[in-house]
Amino acid sequence: MTPSNKHNNSGGMQWRRMDLHIHTPASACYEQPGVSFLDILRQAEKRALDIIAFADHNSVAGYRAMLSEIEELEILERFERLRPEEKERLSEYRQLLDRILLLPGFEFTATFGFHILGIFSPQTSIRQLEHLLLDLNVPAEKLDAGSTEVGPTTDVLTAYRLIDEMGGMVIAAHANSTHGVAMRRFGFGGQTKIAYTQNEHLHALEVTDLDRTGRNTTAVFFSGAKPEYSRPMRCIQGSDAHWVTVNPKNKKSLGVGDRVTEVLLPEVSFEALREVFLGDDLSRTRPARPQTQAPFDHLQAAREQGPSINRSFHEAMTSRGGRLYAILADLVAFANTNGGTIYVGVGEGPKEAPVGVDRPRRAISILQAEFERKITPPLEVKIDIQQSWGKNVIRISVPKGEDPPYVLDESRIYIRQETETSLAVRDEIIQLIRRTVAPEIKEREETTAPGEPIPPPRTGVEIAKTVKRKGTLYHTMKDLRNGHEVQNVTRSSARRLWHYAITQKEDHRLQPSEVTWHNDIGLWKRYERAGKTRYDLVQRAPDGSLRVYYGVTEEGFHGEWEHFLEAE
Repeated sequence: MTPSNKHNNSGGMQWRRMDLHIHTPASACYEQPGVSFLDILRQAEKRALDIIAFADHNSVAGYRAMLSEIEELEILERFERLRPEEKERLSEYRQLLDRILLLPGFEFTATFGFHILGIFSPQTSIRQLEHLLLDLNVPAEKLDAGSTEVGPTTDVLTAYRLIDEMGGMVIAAHANSTHGVAMRRFGFGGQTKIAYTQNEHLHALEVTDLDRTGRNTTAVFFSGAKPEYSRPMRCIQGSDAHWVTVNPKNKKSLGVGDRVTEVLLPEVSFEALREVFLGDDLSRTRPARPQTQAPFDHLQAAREQGPSINRSFHEAMTSRGGRLYAILADLVAFANTNGGTIYVGVGEGPKEAPVGVDRPRRAISILQAEFERKITPPLEVKIDIQQSWGKNVIRISVPKGEDPPYVLDESRIYIRQETETSLAVRDEIIQLIRRTVAPEIKEREETTAPGEPIPPPRTGVEIAKTVKRKGTLYHTMKDLRNGHEVQNVTRSSARRLWHYAITQKEDHRLQPSEVTWHNDIGLWKRYERAGKTRYDLVQRAPDGSLRVYYGVTEEGFHGEWEHFLEAE
């Protein structure tokens, strides 16, 4: 009996409950004695799970053993030799596997000890899965060991690719925790961590803090706002169950269904689930919450994070007052920068109820017509309707454009800088054109060898150079996100963040005694601006001069700079 690939399909999009990280006694580190596969399935039904996956360490022996047990019972059934208890057992298997979609998989240990979940269709044969494990350099004699220690295997990126190419879903296991590729401050350079979490073959990050709020959650880190991590990553949660129910002596050792993700599906099938994981609509997965609590609201979570380089909010889209034009300007700015999401019908204040959009279908038609008429070159965007606080809100998902610069009304080129949309100046327009003609390859490390200078923060601006001509100061502004420089900026011509930096430089001479120092880096000021906490930071150069970084946001902190966030 091969578990069915479609279950409980009553039609229409529904939220389904899944736990894709369940171990069986085939894992050497399984902690609860005397557990059967039926025990695991019974607990999954008790926790109202629609989809589960067996993910033993470097092995599919547990899944294979369960199928073998069912096959033996079916053979006895055909020969009418089933004892009553065996008949009951087979009947229970059939009932449970009809209600629950069970997916085969494994938790692979890549080089340097990083753990990767590979989850597959029930139509994938055991032979194929074991062949893949051999290709990943798991020794043949250890295929049934279920051990995390299997010797030198395959590197992380190759493992991602091989699992994906075989049709599996690739999930970085407990990514923010032990053996996770996004574990904070692990001993690799920034480019390695970026590659491990932004790779095209990686479909999701399994995290342990999905239902938490605040600036330090993994989902916020990988929301796409950080310069080096511009690809928004789907974050899910799983139980990593080594018990049927939670360990009574250690509440951190979870049981089946103790940490669940809900997924919005048209049907319960592997194909429908993989389509979600391959897509870019991150709102189709959410942490499951008790029935006594309201469901997780992605839009409310976005409002709590506030506007950013890839997120903006507009209460209305009326032509009067320039509100529709502001939406168009944001769309062009996002396309010219890193892409992003625009919400219409809701303000950025998380405590205020959304205004909502009346007749949202008609509003979407108006927006689409305006995009086609006023934006050049054509840009494919996704527009849909989201619900928050019982109100209809329009969501516009804007990709990073492949053919910049994108222009509004044939002449206006906008870019996004932190939370602000601004007209691009000459040097920025040149950089956009260069992005099309000769794409840049930037490699910036977040860590440095002992004795080397600490790299600057990743957001904010620096005044790289100042010259005086005919009594006027002209500044070269350096964007810390990408290192691009814009020359000949004056106090009168500067946009908001630049104007602030120039005013500080021209009117306030920095004194080292005003700085809170941590070795050769320091915090000068902390302040609120445009609804966001910002920092003016200082770095002492080897020659004793001081470099000042203005308007740095929390997304820009990395390495030693994080000392100032932790100090708060």
